Amino acid sequence: MDKVRKFIWFPTPYHSILLWLVWQILHDFSRGHMILGAVFAIVIPWIVAPLSEKESVAKKPLKLLTYTLRLLFDIIVSNYDVAKRVLQSNRSLQPAFIAVPLDISEPLPLTLFTSSVSLTPGTVSVELSDNRQWLYVHVLHLEDEQQLINLIKKRYEMPLKEIFGC
Repeated sequence: MDKVRKFIWFPTPYHSILLWLVWQILHDFSRGHMILGAVFAIVIPWIVAPLSEKESVAKKPLKLLTYTLRLLFDIIVSNYDVAKRVLQSNRSLQPAFIAVPLDISEPLPLTLFTSSVSLTPGTVSVELSDNRQWLYVHVLHLEDEQQLINLIKKRYEMPLKEIFGC
């Protein structure tokens, strides 16, 4: 039996709001642009919605806030550490590539995870394996590979698994 798709005015309400806001920012706040922006904010998501895959939803949004604050803290601390290392002699740096085994495979949590690794100074997500089981990361300074892998998994992957329930 075919599933009948019911008509929804706002299939992705957050995208509609974002589209309308961006339209207003790019144009003047005249009545005409507000109406035209609203039309685009309704029509574009409505046309695109059938083409979209179902996205993961944060099952624990408060933990997502905690995760974001932790990430911001890590970015600040890592900036300080990287600045200190860069100002010292380059001979003391031990750059390396590491392979981090992955326990998450859903697109949104995986994107947040790889982005979190890249946002933290001193580490860059280089490549995701074709089977999505390994993330290859370049590290500015590596002292203990297994300790760093455990730290990345504990601080970023485990919380995302909990937040998205994957």
